[in-house]
Parts: sequence; structure tokens; C-alpha cells
Amino acid sequence: MIFRHRPAATTATKGFVAEARAEKFLRSKGLQTSDKNYRCKSGEIDLIMRDGDTLVFVEVRLRSNRRFETAAESVNFRKQLKIINAAQHYLLEKRLTDKLPCRFDVVAISNEIDNEHEFEWITDAFGTN
Repeated sequence: MIFRHRPAATTATKGFVAEARAEKFLRSKGLQTSDKNYRCKSGEIDLIMRDGDTLVFVEVRLRSNRRFETAAESVNFRKQLKIINAAQHYLLEKRLTDKLPCRFDVVAISNEIDNEHEFEWITDAFGTN
């Protein structure tokens, strides 16, 4: 019998899966997907969704080790600035400035327990509204 080493999932793979699960979760709450993984020099936005007439920029965070901080706590001020700058770039590029109200949400996903994930959805996480 030959045993093959199965490599652990990479951080990027885990992030991709977490974003897909967060998107599914938000869609179940009535949001619609507008864009995913928007990147520019300023930063990256995981999900861009519509909640009615509001454009929602979503940061997805996955934490498997809660020793230091929770997933939500990991979106610090510096990370918020990167997301805000990327959102401004997105709005300019898509010519959406002054056309839609916007907000910033965080979906924090705890490590899976028996293939179940715990979602913490923080609306208007940056307190911009």
C-alpha cells in the first residue's frame, strides 16, 4: 500500500473558498453580486455586491486560530484604508461616483467545526454611514 502525502490547502485556496462561501451566504440574505476580487494598486476588494440601491464593498476574513485576534478584529485601520482606497478607484473606474450610496461590510468566518462555518456579518463595518 502506498501512502501519498496530501498537501495542506494553501492560504490562497482557503481564501478563495472562504470568499465563495461568504458570497453564497450574502446572496442568501438578498444581496446580488456585482464583482469579485477587484484589484488595483491601492488594494483589493473581495466582493462587490448590491443591497437594494446600495453598493456594498465586502471584506472576507477567515481565521482558524483565534489566539491573537478574531477574523473581524483583523480588519484594522490600515486594512480599512486600503479597502477604502480600492473602492474609490473602483467607483472612478466604473464612473459610479455620486451615483450610488456605498457601505463597507465585513464577513468574518470562523474555522469550520464538523464542516459547518460560523459567519459574522458586520454591516457598515467602517462606520462610514
